[in-house]
Amino acid sequence: MSEPGDIARDTDLALVVVGGGVAGLFAALCAATEGDVLVLTKGSLLSSTSLLAQGGIAAAIGADDSPALHAEDTLRTGRGLCRPSAVSVLTEEAPARIRDLVELGVEFDEGLGLEGGHSRRRVVHAGGAATGDRVARKLAERVLAHPRIRVAEGERMLSIWRDDERCFGVVTDRRAVAARATLLSTGGAAALWERTTNPAGAVGEGMAAAYRAGAALGDLEFVQFHPTTLVDSSLLLSEALRGEGALLLDDQGNRFTDELAPRDVVAREIAARGTVLLDLRAIDRGRFPSLMGSLVEEGYDPAETPIPVAPAAHYTVGGVATDLDGRSELAGLYAAGECAATGVHGANRLASNSLLECLVFGRRAALAALAEPGLASSLPEIPEVPAPEPVTSELRSALWRDCGLIRDATGLRHLLGVPHLLTRLVAETALAREESRGSHFRVDFPTESGAFERHVVLRPGSVPVLETWQ
Repeated sequence: MSEPGDIARDTDLALVVVGGGVAGLFAALCAATEGDVLVLTKGSLLSSTSLLAQGGIAAAIGADDSPALHAEDTLRTGRGLCRPSAVSVLTEEAPARIRDLVELGVEFDEGLGLEGGHSRRRVVHAGGAATGDRVARKLAERVLAHPRIRVAEGERMLSIWRDDERCFGVVTDRRAVAARATLLSTGGAAALWERTTNPAGAVGEGMAAAYRAGAALGDLEFVQFHPTTLVDSSLLLSEALRGEGALLLDDQGNRFTDELAPRDVVAREIAARGTVLLDLRAIDRGRFPSLMGSLVEEGYDPAETPIPVAPAAHYTVGGVATDLDGRSELAGLYAAGECAATGVHGANRLASNSLLECLVFGRRAALAALAEPGLASSLPEIPEVPAPEPVTSELRSALWRDCGLIRDATGLRHLLGVPHLLTRLVAETALAREESRGSHFRVDFPTESGAFERHVVLRPGSVPVLETWQ
């Protein structure tokens, strides 16, 4: 690994992007207007979590809507922890990012959808519940055709390449890649939980690598559990279904909650009852052809019978702490999308703000990265890579049991000794937040506390600290 031939410097890379989801692909396209870009994906280009995103993309483009109203809904859902400046950036730039996708060839459905926590119909969809798939495929098509972007599939990042001052690139399972800037768009960590909507590879490797390299992580305790996932399956039944009138029923056939309340509320209401039923019989199921087809493949007839659902780990709000241009605390290292923590979601992400976050902050990170200085003629030694940390079924069961929808100090302390870095860090931040807020619920501290209206931040070698992000 230390031989000069193992260092990829055949071009002066402006940016190496780690991850092939919407954040990484859109960032690559934005950066390639001025520099050469390499995209690394540990699987195939079309195997990211982005492809599974069903809900859509929120943007204030309706005649009765505005970015200020979108921001108000985002702030309310975030339970006092949203970073106002990040919310302003997200909501103000949203309409322009939708226009960008249209110019790139994404075909959106007619009309706007309504989802939980939104006060207006403002969610754009493509192919009903296939929005993430349609957007990611179009971006991948454009990336593969771009003359200044190279894609390396099946190449896994093992560590960040850095010295005492800055990041110089990454070390992979094939080589060391030097670049003026490095963007982590590696997705979240929800596949660490036993029950999840995520593909198996979504285990937070980018977050762990950034932490080992000296970057700060924030908000790891906030993990969003999607309320309606098909029982005994990872198939997510989009919130858009409830936005169109699908009902949640208990085992007596009675409604028991507001279907469009914030996700943490709905998820805990369902968990308190075990399995419940999602009744799709009264809605226009033809608007969601791929999702209805998936249900039929699973043996259900949504036109005749309500569907059994239960919560599953879906989205990790926290990640690499960044500014509004994706910069981490390590010079030259950026992060965007689900692996980043800008503070935009606060304690609970508003539905359909995640793909929007990928677009808005992926673009901002790419443009900021272009201003990084050129590489020196000599580079630091290539670091030793850490030993792999297997994600076992026992680990996933422990996280579901001790750091799931409902937590307490006893269970969280059980996780502090597990042989998996990111699991320990999640437990550490969840222990530090001695309150219940948004997607973090402590049965031993069941109410919100003004003392914790701040972000829990972890840095290597330090105890968790509470910070206010302006």
